[in-house]
Amino acid sequence: MWLNLYFIPILIRVCLVVLFPFSALDKIVFWKDAIAQADSSFLPKSSGPPLLASAIVVEAVAPFCIVIGWHDRIAALILAIFCVVTAILYHPFWKFSDFWKSGNSVARSHFWDFLKNFGLVGGLLLIVFATQLAPAGVIARRPLSSTAVYTPAGTAPPSAIPGWRMPNANGH
Repeated sequence: MWLNLYFIPILIRVCLVVLFPFSALDKIVFWKDAIAQADSSFLPKSSGPPLLASAIVVEAVAPFCIVIGWHDRIAALILAIFCVVTAILYHPFWKFSDFWKSGNSVARSHFWDFLKNFGLVGGLLLIVFATQLAPAGVIARRPLSSTAVYTPAGTAPPSAIPGWRMPNANGH
């Protein structure tokens, strides 16, 4: 029971957000480099320090909220929006002409970072909108089964997941 209720959900959330506190720390330790990156977008140069301070707060606080489950949905939504904004502002792969160049390419590097940001957005939106996790035992018994992903959130009964039985009132 502890595996399904505590360990797996916390592990999933830690894996999803582990990079953000380290990114916040990197911005603090290498402040001048972070300011240079913040000033590299089309926004006015004076916007760098307040944007950077805001980014540090978001990257430090939101992951903590997500992992402990305190206002986790709004924290995940804020972090998802942060990822979209940073992808657009700081990974403009479309501005570089070396996308198809052999070897190192600034455009491809930004392209992959841009897509990684949107991969994180997808995971964070699962925190915002997803309902229940399938129990670990069900996954172990039926590893190739699928979930009912095209049903409105909260409407797919647990019985839609093969092998999932609802516990009785005693939790057994």
